[in-house]
Amino acid sequence: MRHVLDMTADSPQTPDTVVCLLTAPQSNARSLAASVIDKRLAACVNIVPLVQSIYRWKGTVEQADEALLIVKTTRASIPRLEQLLREIHPYESFELVALDIVAGSHPYLEWIADSVAPPSRG
Repeated sequence: MRHVLDMTADSPQTPDTVVCLLTAPQSNARSLAASVIDKRLAACVNIVPLVQSIYRWKGTVEQADEALLIVKTTRASIPRLEQLLREIHPYESFELVALDIVAGSHPYLEWIADSVAPPSRG
């Protein structure tokens, strides 16, 4: 008999938690992650040190060794995260893709929500 963990049964609705994917030069990955955490724009950033990217840029196929940053955050923080990256990311057009977390460990999802600063009202 096969057992499947059904995380949706006891997990709260999680429409506000997201995982963002972000690529950057390997030399910038740690400082970008530290800035995101320092500004409380994410609970955690994982750095996958080497991904090989092949992409089309300005009509030419390019290749680059990059780092992949996996950012655990909230939907509400995405505009502030994007603004910070516009200020500090070395790429003219950087990757920032948000994926909804549809289910997960309840304590972990709460930790994400509690770790990210809410948007200022002002």
